[in-house]
Amino acid sequence: MKLLNHLINLLFPRVCAACGNILLEREDTVCTTCRFLLPKTGYELNPNNPLAQMFYGQMPFNAVMAEFFFSKTGKVQHLIHGLKYKGCRENGIFLGEEIGKSLLKAPDYQGISYIIPIPLHPKKEKIRGYNQSHVIAEGISEVMNIPIAEKCLVRSVFTDTQTKKSREERWQNVKDIFELKKPQKLQGKHVLLVDDVLTTGATLMSAGKALMQVEGIKISVATVACASN
Repeated sequence: MKLLNHLINLLFPRVCAACGNILLEREDTVCTTCRFLLPKTGYELNPNNPLAQMFYGQMPFNAVMAEFFFSKTGKVQHLIHGLKYKGCRENGIFLGEEIGKSLLKAPDYQGISYIIPIPLHPKKEKIRGYNQSHVIAEGISEVMNIPIAEKCLVRSVFTDTQTKKSREERWQNVKDIFELKKPQKLQGKHVLLVDDVLTTGATLMSAGKALMQVEGIKISVATVACASN
């Protein structure tokens, strides 16, 4: 069996999803070097971080964080691009696990009852084959041992991609697109709202608006990445 695995790796070498270099035998998805170099924000330990400040006076989120800084040519971009457009689900699991490890040490993220991934519209999810935010949530769930609240939040309106839209266009594009289901399940609960990249915060605001209809709910936010500036 070991010889067969060596032969398979020779013909179809496993490569790092972040840098493209060949993975060593005990490495998985992302090489050891890239794991060390991925630009973590540390925002989960800073309640007043710049992402949290984006929502002050607009949405009463309990806490907001992104695990990594994002740049258009960086390693995090390669991981997210592979997840969203190349069917690399393992990238999402890895990214979710990294978020989960950080949140386990963050005081503001304790006592979470459910994870809620930002949903895709069924048409878009059918085209992509899966919801990337749900895959990330699976990684978080595995590390934190917190269940995913399935179908409690749905996207009822099909929208264009947010890419290349201005801030105002993003807000209009996602206004009132989410619908709350099974609100009784979330009453009085602390939930973790999960998305891939936080830019203007428009999508999270729209989702938060729907979830805030639930009596006694507390919402924290975790995303994979945010802009470095």
